[in-house]
Amino acid sequence: MISIVIPLLNEEQLVELFLEKLFDTLNLTQERFEVVCVDDGSTDSTLEKLVQFREKHTQLKILSLSRNFGLQSALTAGLEYARGEYVVIMDSDFQDPPELVPALIDKIKTTGADIVSAVRGTRNEKFVKKVYINLFHRIFDQLTEGQQVAQTGNFCILNKKAHRAILQFPERSRYLPGIRNFIGFRHEFIIYDRPDRLEGKAKMTRRKLFSLAADAIYSFTKWPIRICLFLGLLGVITFSFAIVYALASKFLGLAPIGWSSMFLAISFFGSVQLTFMGLIGEYIYRIFKEVQARPLYLIKEIYE
Repeated sequence: MISIVIPLLNEEQLVELFLEKLFDTLNLTQERFEVVCVDDGSTDSTLEKLVQFREKHTQLKILSLSRNFGLQSALTAGLEYARGEYVVIMDSDFQDPPELVPALIDKIKTTGADIVSAVRGTRNEKFVKKVYINLFHRIFDQLTEGQQVAQTGNFCILNKKAHRAILQFPERSRYLPGIRNFIGFRHEFIIYDRPDRLEGKAKMTRRKLFSLAADAIYSFTKWPIRICLFLGLLGVITFSFAIVYALASKFLGLAPIGWSSMFLAISFFGSVQLTFMGLIGEYIYRIFKEVQARPLYLIKEIYE
């Protein structure tokens, strides 16, 4: 059986059209399937439309979360309730085209891979968003020394082995594409052109994108804290030369008059120290969240 995991947040404009397209596509594959829709605390009529759609399509399973817990938590909820031998993860805004699902299924079965990810060849989105995302993927790829796959998001298919491996990760600050690449196993890819949203506004705002990027970088690379170390060592070396210069100038009678250089030095290193404290604070905050061990999500109701 194929499980399709779909997180939704305020998608009343698209949810029915998307599910109709998805079900029509899946029915053509002759595969047994279930669709697990996770309503992540929608405040519009998304849940009502899901329940209405389920009256005619019993393969639809609905998880209604008690509030908005975020995309990564909603995906985790769907993964934990998926029962298929293969699990597809995708978005509901037509940026992950339903017609590509059979290609994912065929690829994982014919190649014997554990994971097949959809790689975005081109992105038909707003220019500023494309700049942010491309910049993140380049930086993230460099920081992780090529351990991550650029231009991949949540859209993928997992076999049972990879599915169970991902569910073993208990962390609260989650980045599922990073976890998917971290677990290893045999990984194959298909390339597609990612369209823009069909209707409505993107639910991943600029703030949420930056927050997700921060979680990815802090979770899968040590470079933020290593940069602090390197800058600290650079400061020590610089001031070692500065001390030698200051002593030589004093003995040779060339010491400058005024406080401007001292003021600039104090301001600069004070700012560096505050930056370091902020970086360390980010790590401490994440440690605090892990120690709290609060649930990633709470389910209000299940329709199955």
